[in-house]
Amino acid sequence: QVQLVESGGGLVQAGGSLRLSCAASGRIFNINIMGWYRQAPGKQRELVADITSDNTTNYADSVKGRFTISRDNAKNTVYLQMNSLKPEDTGVYYCNAELSNELGSRPYPYWGQGTQVTVSS
Repeated sequence: QVQLVESGGGLVQAGGSLRLSCAASGRIFNINIMGWYRQAPGKQRELVADITSDNTTNYADSVKGRFTISRDNAKNTVYLQMNSLKPEDTGVYYCNAELSNELGSRPYPYWGQGTQVTVSS
């Protein structure tokens, strides 16, 4: 099977920085898109940023200019550098990877367990 393991969350003051990492392991043939989503208390999960296998990136308007997503295809790892953090960035951050397990198989989305990010004012 496939596992996505996140790390790097924590508590930071407004204006600070955090770097999230997510490593995918297991039965992986190819990873198409990797991304980060977040869910604040009482709100729906939303896309923060994603990145394709050829490094095309996409960001939510609320994080443009502050967050940077990157990936290391050799390590099946995606990163999210978060700068100038705001209290409204608080939430559980989930890693997502759309991947195929073998040649010719249909891509399927996998999720990490989530990591808490808390930004204090």
